[in-house]
Amino acid sequence: MRSALQFVCATALLGSVAPLALAAEKPLTPAEMKSAIVLDEVALPTPGEFFAAINKLDRPNWSQLAARKPGPLTTGNRAQAALNLGTRVADGFIAIEAQDGQQVKNVGKDIIDLARGLGVSQSILARGNSIGDFAENNDWSALKEELDATENEVKHQMAAQKDNDLVALVTIGAWVRGLQAASMEINTNYHPESARLLRQPAIVEYLVARIDALPERLKSDELVGKVRNGLLEIKAAVAPATPPTAATVKSVLQTTTSLVDAISGPATPAP
Repeated sequence: MRSALQFVCATALLGSVAPLALAAEKPLTPAEMKSAIVLDEVALPTPGEFFAAINKLDRPNWSQLAARKPGPLTTGNRAQAALNLGTRVADGFIAIEAQDGQQVKNVGKDIIDLARGLGVSQSILARGNSIGDFAENNDWSALKEELDATENEVKHQMAAQKDNDLVALVTIGAWVRGLQAASMEINTNYHPESARLLRQPAIVEYLVARIDALPERLKSDELVGKVRNGLLEIKAAVAPATPPTAATVKSVLQTTTSLVDAISGPATPAP
């Protein structure tokens, strides 16, 4: 049975959580947060679920949102690689929504390269081949399932090799990039009902707690610290129990763009 915290995280996506729902839940200790990797995977909405919710209210220009070419993937910083892997997972779901097969294949290759750099075994390469095959056939429904399965397999293999801390960073990277894409669309076509989707203070609080539960070597990383500070800014911006205003949406967009740029390099238009 899900805890109240899990219920809040899962339903906050649809903006249906009462402001006091989380307050009644006893905060998890750092040790409990550190062991919550399986619950994390169950409770948090995936980028695909987030984008499906957006599609119910509006039909974004996904092609424009997908037109992003991040900086070089090579880095000796494992925390940055894990965060970047998460942003690329979100990019993959955006490319699927845009029905851009070539971009999906590009993102799939990046995911495999980043995962391999983090020590994930060669078995993940089969997933990359499947992504390419489905993209060639424009099988968008199968692509969503395969991308989700690829992310899960990467995370499970990381957990198997005792890299649970990096799994948390993959999750955070994906959520930040997804929120950036959503706020970009809502900033362009503001409507209070769409803006309500950005109001996810319970999820932000949960992600900050995951960072706080990381070992000191990761918490002291400059980029991880920047991400934590950015999450706190987002939490403060969306805390009021009302739909975010146009000014708030713009603020969230600026914060998430700064974080995504720090994680993967300033974006340039995709060719």
